[in-house]
This record gives sequence, C-alpha cells and structure tokens, in this order.
Amino acid sequence: MISTWINGTTRSGKTTRLVAGYCQWVETPPKPRFSGGGFGLSHPPVLVLAANDDSKRELNEQLTIATQGKYPVTIKSPLGFFQEEVLLFFPLLIQSWAESQQLPQTPPPLFPLKLHPETEQEMATRLWQNRLTPSVLQQAGTGEYQLVRRILDLMMLAGLSGVSLEDIPVMLHQGLAGEEDPALYPLYGELLQAWYDWCWQRGFLTYGIITQLYWRYLLPHPDYQRNLLQRTAAVFADDVDDYPAIACDLLELLLDRGVQGMFTYNPNGKVRLGLNADPDYLLGLASRCRVENLTGLVLGESGDNSGNIAETMVDLVSNPVFLPVLPPNLRGIQTVARSQMLRQTATTIIDLVRSGVEPREIAVIAPGLDAIARYTLTEILTAQGIGVYGLNTQNPLNSMAIIRGLLTLLALVYPGLGRLITGQRVAEMLVILSGRSPQLPNQSPSQSANASEKSLDQFSTRETYDIDPVRAGLLVDHCFVPDPELPQLLPESSFPRWDRLGAKATAAYGEIRQWIEEQRLQQQQRLAFSAIAVLDRAMQKFLFPRRHLNYEQLSGLRALMETAQHYWEVDQRVRQNQSQNQFQHQSSNPYQRPKPGYADTIAQFIQMLDLGTVTANPYPVQRFTPQTVNSVTLANIFQYRQDRSFHPYHFWLDVGSSFWLSGGAATLYAAPIFLKGWRGQPWTVENDYDADDQRLKRIIHDLLGRVGKQLYLCHSDLAANGQEQTGPLLAVVNAALAIDTFPEDDPENTQAPNTVPKVTPELYPR
Repeated sequence: MISTWINGTTRSGKTTRLVAGYCQWVETPPKPRFSGGGFGLSHPPVLVLAANDDSKRELNEQLTIATQGKYPVTIKSPLGFFQEEVLLFFPLLIQSWAESQQLPQTPPPLFPLKLHPETEQEMATRLWQNRLTPSVLQQAGTGEYQLVRRILDLMMLAGLSGVSLEDIPVMLHQGLAGEEDPALYPLYGELLQAWYDWCWQRGFLTYGIITQLYWRYLLPHPDYQRNLLQRTAAVFADDVDDYPAIACDLLELLLDRGVQGMFTYNPNGKVRLGLNADPDYLLGLASRCRVENLTGLVLGESGDNSGNIAETMVDLVSNPVFLPVLPPNLRGIQTVARSQMLRQTATTIIDLVRSGVEPREIAVIAPGLDAIARYTLTEILTAQGIGVYGLNTQNPLNSMAIIRGLLTLLALVYPGLGRLITGQRVAEMLVILSGRSPQLPNQSPSQSANASEKSLDQFSTRETYDIDPVRAGLLVDHCFVPDPELPQLLPESSFPRWDRLGAKATAAYGEIRQWIEEQRLQQQQRLAFSAIAVLDRAMQKFLFPRRHLNYEQLSGLRALMETAQHYWEVDQRVRQNQSQNQFQHQSSNPYQRPKPGYADTIAQFIQMLDLGTVTANPYPVQRFTPQTVNSVTLANIFQYRQDRSFHPYHFWLDVGSSFWLSGGAATLYAAPIFLKGWRGQPWTVENDYDADDQRLKRIIHDLLGRVGKQLYLCHSDLAANGQEQTGPLLAVVNAALAIDTFPEDDPENTQAPNTVPKVTPELYPR
C-alpha cells in the first residue's frame, strides 16, 4: 500500500486534503492484516495525530462533520499519544526496565502520576537544592529557577530526540564547547539521573521521563509492537513539521509493518523548531510516500501567482538597497516614540471598525507583546466598544489580584504562615473580597438567556468595592497584628476613628474577619482541615454570589484549584514514601522538613505561586475565540503561528525591532544539538545566525499566508527603552511607507506628507 505525503505552504489546503483522504479510507478500508475475525470493530481502527491541542480540536471537528459522525474519531497530539501509551503499558515498562537494569526487585507497584510542570519545577528544586550552590549558579550565569528549568528541559529534549540520559553530558561538551564551564555538564547528568530515579521509585511521570520510557523501553518491545499493530490499520498525521524525532521512529515502524499513512508537511511552518520538533528528520518519510504538492496564495498574489510579496520581502531583508515593487494593500505606520505608534495603531483599528470591518477580522501580531502594548491597545479599543482577545495568554497565577487575595486569606486561616503575608497583601485582600458587581438590568428569562458576552463584560468592568484601598490601608494600619505564628485581624473598634470607615466598609470587614475566625475554629476541630476546601468555601462566600467573573478570572480560579489538588496529591505520595523509610540516610533527604505538618505544605504551595510559576491550563477548557466574541486578536508571533489562525487584516507591531530575527523564548537551551541532523560539531555563532535567518524567512512566508486583505507594518524609530530600532525588516517598512507617501492615484505628487495622523488626547487616553 502506498502512503501519501502532502507538501504545501500555508493555507494551501493540506488539512482539507487529509480530511478527504480519511473519509475515503474509512468508507473503503483494506482487508484486515490479521486472521481471526479482523479488527473486531465495525471498521479498522485509525490513528489520527495533530500537532497540538488547538489543532486537535479543529481537526476533530472537521472529521466529524465530514463523516457526519458515523465513525468515532480519536485524535492525539504526539506528546499526548506517548503519555497515554506509557500509562497504558506501565506494567510492561516496569518489567522491561527491571530486566534491562538487572535488578533483584522492581519498584513498588504504584499507579503512575503525571506531574504538572509547576510541580515538577518545585520538586526538582527541592531535590537538587544541596547541589545548586552559589558557585554553581555563578558558573551557569543564571538563577536557581532558570537553571532548574534548563536542566529539566534537557531531559525532555533528549527523550524526544531519542538520546539517553547518559549521553547528555557528552553531547553538551561537544556541542557547546566554550560557551560555559564544561565542569557543569557532568553535574547536569548526575542531577537528571537522580531526578529520574527519584520519580521512578515514587511512580511520578514528567514529559521528559515519559518520552525516555517510550522510545527506550516501550517502542522496541515486541509485545507492544504487536499490540500497536493490532490497534492501528492506518495513520493520518497533520502538520508533521512540528513533530519530535521519536514520532518519526513510530511512524516508520508502522509503515514498515504495512500500515498505510497520510501526512501533511509545511516547509514554511516548523513553528516548534528549537523547542521539541525535528522537521528535517520527519521529512525523511516523504521518500517512502507518494508526494502531492499544494500551493497557497499570500498577500498581493493573484491566481496566476503574479508578484510574490513574500519573496520580495525576503530579498529586501537580504539586500536592502534595491527598490522593490510592493502591492498597495501593504501600508506603513511610522512614529518616533513607541507610545505614539501604539496609539496610532489603535486609531487605525478604530477607523477600520467604523468603516464596517468586524473586530474578529483583525489581528495584532508582535515579536514580543509586552504588558505595555497589551494594556495600551486594550484600554483604547475597549473605550470605543471594541473587544480585545489575548491569544493563549499565559501569565503566572499570582499576577491576578483575585488569586493573591485567596492565598492571603489561606495564610490567615492556618497557623504558622504569618511570614508569608504583609500588610499590603492584607489590604489588597480586603479590597478584593469586598468587591461586588451591579445587578444586570431587569430582563425577561429569554432576554437574560440570550445576554451577550459583551454585555457581561461591560457589567463586570463596573465592579464596586465596599472597602476601597484607602479604607483598607486604614484597617491594616490599626487592626492588623502581624505575627509569624498567628496573625490577627482585630475588631474595627480598635481603630479610634472607626466611624470614618463608613457602614459598608465596616460591615464588609466584619464579615471577612468573622469568616476567618470560623474557619480557624473549624480547623482546630478538624472540620475544615483541607486547604482546598477552605479555598472553595472562600470562593462560594465572597466571589461567586456577588460578582460576574469574566473568562480570565474563572480560568484562573480553575487553574488554582486544579494546581492545589495536584500539589496535595503529589505531597501526600511523597509523605507516604517518607513514612516507609525507603531512604537509608534520612538526614540527607531534602524532603525532611524541620517542621513537618499540613501548614508547611500550604507554605510551600504559596511560595511556589509567589515565585511567578506559570501553572498548566485548566482542563478541560473550551476557550473563547475572536470568532465567538467578535474581538481583535492580540498575539505574539509564536502564539499566532502555532494557533494557525487567519485574519483579513494584520497589524505587525515593532517591525523595526531586532526581535524578529531572534528566537527568544521559542528556543530552548542547547536545542540544536539534539536534532538528528547534528553531526557532533560545536554550535557556533554563525550557526545561530543562519538559524535565525532561516526562521525569519519562514515567519515572513507563513504570516503573509495568513493575512487576506491588508497588512499594516507598524514601526517606531525608538524602542520602549529609548534605543533606535534597526531590525532586519526596517527596509520593508521604508518601502511600505513609500507607497503611502507617493500614492499611485496621484503620480504628480512629489511632496512627502506625514503619514501619521494626529491623535486626539481627549479621545484616546495615554
């Protein structure tokens, strides 16, 4: 059977072709490869893979619609597939691991528990804290948090590329020669091996450990291969340019055993190159398939492919001297200061919306979308009634005031946590817990059911607080008694001029104080021992019945509860392991706490979130999209490309910035040396430059394929720090500004007017 390799650029119809191939296959499946009744199902089972969770949901919807729901569709991401297989065949892994290590006994039969990234970071830090001395941090040139994350990422990169833990120090020494002290590399290997053994003995799994177990023990096992082939008659994989190397080993195994496959590949994609993908290695599958080439159109192209703006922009980046011919639907916005550029961008968006363009048709993309840009654009656009949607925004939980307030409340309920709170945090808690949203207008039941998300957002932004910041400060100054063991909130009468507080503030403060005293009493009586239960009670008391929480706040609260539940589950397993006294030297165990107890776990949980750890997204979640809420999309380049979105109108911010050339956070430490194409040579500065140049070309081609009608290049001469911006796309900006300066409909116009309209300060606040 001949497999199919679909090679195509952005929005060329690759996924549509994959869906058509899937429908054709399930309607006329081949004969079973095994005797004894075939596959035992109404149709042969199919393995469908997608690059990430967002692509998985979209592909699942397309396949369900195309097949009219007649066939069950199960789609996995590569990492999700590896995790599911490891959990399913964990007993086989224990047996295989014990045989390979020639151990007299296997680890205790614990059901495996997947660690969340934030919990993995916390546990590894505590396990390694005796080895990560100040001298080691100085040699590495980074902080403890960043170094722990770097070492854990090395395990994930090694597992996804099929590299054993023992080979990591050697590869680092060969590939990163001269970049840092080579004495660190053996230490990295020792720490990873200790972490691997520690997790294995307790049944903990991480992405790095899962991938190590899969390629090293599970995939080569004959029993697993036999079972996998019985469950797989065909494989359909979308966007394989974002798959890791061991996914190619899996697909090659299936093709070798006669499984028919269909794969899509975007040469201008490779979004996760530098994270965990190896697109060039996956490209080797094309030699075993029948290749179909598809071509998509980019901005400025017509059906006859006349005038390729992407190639013109790439040539202009490489040779900024020549004068290109750019289409009129590419415009430029140029200012001196970045603040002016942001306000002018918002002005242009408002004008587009007033001219009839839907907000959902507009996307604002930047190499790095900082908080200043998000706040400025959001404030100006929402003031004009235009919604703004941040695409896959991932912020630490402690960045939300509502989360900080709940954590402070938790520290006031349980004894021994007084060092974790300050007067400022207590004042913030009083304000947050006294918040109220005004009641919705009187509506009929049908009108209330059909209330739009926009209406809810408008009411949620008009919250009132019974305790304002000034009164909260007065209460903290006179009624809050700090104490390391048991901080107190005294009655409001402790303030000599408590009459200045007002009736609402006094009643709200008394309610909060009384609730804390009740929880303390129940905790002492063992009636409210669980911190998770206390958090839930606090939400039910102060948040849900009084306020209309928006999507971001609800998502943050869900993430907090899921993180807390997972953290306590992990901590309970660690404590059970300690009670069994499996370590011979308890004194050297970093988990031996000077003050063991439940409050100690709460303290560690609060400290973990105070470090700014980004927790995993709540699951399951059906996130809103710009199409459902009719909002302008804000995203950085990586988020937008990974989401595989499309908008008729694009605004590229900070086009003159040098960040367009650098990978930034989209490239992990030492990622290039874990690619299958690496030949053992040191990774040099020239290699970095070539990789950045190739990435920029892919970004240009990919983004231009995702804009339909108009592209605005937004540039400011000075960056936010006041330095002049001379990035690689500056020549493109100048060429785009020339279109506005000398419009085609006025060939005699020789004057170069200012292309930046003035912004009215009264209408658009600074």
